[in-house]
Amino acid sequence: MSERKTKPSSPAPDAPVPKAVVSRLSLYLRELQRLVRDGHDRTSSSQLGRLLGFSDAQVRKDLAYFGHFGHPGIGYRCDDLIRAIRKILGTDRDWPVAMVGTGNLGRALLGYKGFSHQGFRIVAAFDVDPQRVGATIEGVRVFHLDQLPEVATDHKIKLGMIAVPAGAAQNVADRLASAGIEGVVNFAPVTISLPEHVRQVGVDLAIELEQLSFSVVSRIAGNGGA
Repeated sequence: MSERKTKPSSPAPDAPVPKAVVSRLSLYLRELQRLVRDGHDRTSSSQLGRLLGFSDAQVRKDLAYFGHFGHPGIGYRCDDLIRAIRKILGTDRDWPVAMVGTGNLGRALLGYKGFSHQGFRIVAAFDVDPQRVGATIEGVRVFHLDQLPEVATDHKIKLGMIAVPAGAAQNVADRLASAGIEGVVNFAPVTISLPEHVRQVGVDLAIELEQLSFSVVSRIAGNGGA
């Protein structure tokens, strides 16, 4: 469990944190939480790296962007590192979230329990379909999209998710920004434009499958297959 290994070069104090590092932090967090569920109270950069397919040097370098967390001769205390990573990611607090779109994808997301486990709570859903407005899905009330500003204010919502058809996504994005939403996850298969102060993440499942198929095809080609 010792962390006394070749020390990777530390990032410059004012260096921006690469997006890939933040993505790996989420992976470290999930793995640490799994280790705790399995009864482990300590881990090491070697173990974390091995479980996730990274080198121990990569794990230590990623964590070095945010401080020093290991203990010589002990490694990392899982609970301590979980708390530290959650604080870094901002998930050590409750995040009320708005969901726009209650079709098949929206309903599936409303039913996903993993959000609440990580500090995200969908407190309101929005739609324009009269047959959906006023309903309750997975314990979440569906409001008309026109009510977004007041509901966002009442619930102090700063994060939103877009699960509407591509043609409606930009209008929804504009309305989320106008309502004071500061972070948007876009599940619609289209690029949206938002003000500079509003952060966004696009999740296009078809693109993810395309990347996966490329990886499989490349591996087959590399092995001389067809």
